[in-house]
Amino acid sequence: GIQLVSTVVLARHLAPKDFGVVAMVTTFSLLLLNFGLNGFTEAVVQRAEIDHQLSSNLFWIEVGVGLALTAGFAASGTLMARFYHDPLVAHVALGISLTILLTSTSVLHLALLRRAMRFSVVSMNDIVSGAAAVGVSIAGALAGWGYWALVAGAVARPLSQTIGAWWLCRWTPGLPRRAEGTGAMVRFALNIYGRFSVNYFARNTDNLLVGWRFGPVALGFYKKAYDLFLLSACQLVSPLTSVASAALSRLDRNSAQYRRYLLSALAVTTFVGMGMGADLTLVGKDVIRVVLGPGWETAGRIFTYFGPGVGIMLLYSTHGWIHLSIGTADRWFRWVIVEFSVTGILFLLGLRWGPEGIAMAWTASFWILTIP
Repeated sequence: GIQLVSTVVLARHLAPKDFGVVAMVTTFSLLLLNFGLNGFTEAVVQRAEIDHQLSSNLFWIEVGVGLALTAGFAASGTLMARFYHDPLVAHVALGISLTILLTSTSVLHLALLRRAMRFSVVSMNDIVSGAAAVGVSIAGALAGWGYWALVAGAVARPLSQTIGAWWLCRWTPGLPRRAEGTGAMVRFALNIYGRFSVNYFARNTDNLLVGWRFGPVALGFYKKAYDLFLLSACQLVSPLTSVASAALSRLDRNSAQYRRYLLSALAVTTFVGMGMGADLTLVGKDVIRVVLGPGWETAGRIFTYFGPGVGIMLLYSTHGWIHLSIGTADRWFRWVIVEFSVTGILFLLGLRWGPEGIAMAWTASFWILTIP
């Protein structure tokens, strides 16, 4: 609901170019922001036992890397501006870089909450931080800040999330010291993050190609269509993954109970996803018209090509539950290289048809990859 309100309001007060120039920067920043968020979170949840010292070591590793990545990303703004031939990109990169450091300070606290299966408080923290981000962005848009409204909202989200995480998880890290298990957890986390990184490149090569080939306006239209396409997955797969990986990790991988839980979750996800996909294929243009308002018809046309991929995307996304719960992060990492290769080839083939061709490539990739 919060994201829908944000989309409706901001699309009427900001131009497609505002969304496009921010998307050019976040295409790179989100990869760095997710260091540890994808890796340490799964390592903490999956490990049978974890103590205060081990958690403290992981916290300081996360924050140290986050600080280095923040400084590096801020300094790279001029390079991105040259790549996109747009000087505004350098300014946006400076503001967005803060999100990397802020996110790193909440990773361990949120992971410990998920390990304790306190999903309700984690979800509440997400809702509050999302509302804070949307509120700041809308206030900035109404004040005429342009793309800076989106940057301010992006920074407000991890700041609010960190405050909430430290309030909800009253754990204070100690000083780093040698502790048995630190190296093993870091290696497990790096496999997860390696898989995420390759998958991220596959998921963002489309933005890179559209922005480079067709410019910020075309990217703005494409990004809005893609965001609404991805919204269905974020609202279903992401929270289910948090619950499923934690719950299945507590079960014997060879037991009938493990298989029963997994198949029940797959059945519900597929039933909802396939119906949603069929519906959005038929009424995608109308959804965009109602949500974004006049002037966004191009995004509606692009969104129609995403529709047939919604249901199969939800089903495909769940194979990660198995890898996370039984600890085969290395196999998951190897598979994503295949995924990246297939998706990248389809993007290059679809580029000649513009953003619509990229959307068709997305849908085709999920149908091709699901069976193997």
